[in-house]
Amino acid sequence: MAAMRAVVQRVSRASVTVDGEVVGAIEEPGLCVLVGVTHSDTPESSAALARKLWGLRLFDGGDTELSCSDLGAPLLVISQFTLYGDARKGRRPTWTAAAPGPVAEPLVDEVVARLRALGAKVETGRFGADMSVAMVNEGPFTVIVEV
Repeated sequence: MAAMRAVVQRVSRASVTVDGEVVGAIEEPGLCVLVGVTHSDTPESSAALARKLWGLRLFDGGDTELSCSDLGAPLLVISQFTLYGDARKGRRPTWTAAAPGPVAEPLVDEVVARLRALGAKVETGRFGADMSVAMVNEGPFTVIVEV
């Protein structure tokens, strides 16, 4: 069974621009998170993803790894339906595993709300918009998370 999916990148800064306007940005070390929603996802999936993102130990703390919650590090959360693209057949991906906008948008909003309730500073993209994402990936460091 498919699960809510996120591509998580450790960044020194990141921003999202829509129509020439910066709609979300973090200007300090944190995480840039692309979130994909599939048909079976629920508000509980959103809560689980938020808890996982807040507690993931992805930052160097010397003798130990630290999380956003340890550092108060910000997150830039961006909806990304293409995470459920399937290009196994042919040359054109299919998006049938991605939840439609009316299902996905409230679940991505729920991830953001749950992160904020945990104490996170969260910036976002704009759901459904043609976004330009700029980031400096530190490491580079990228992980895929499914809950």
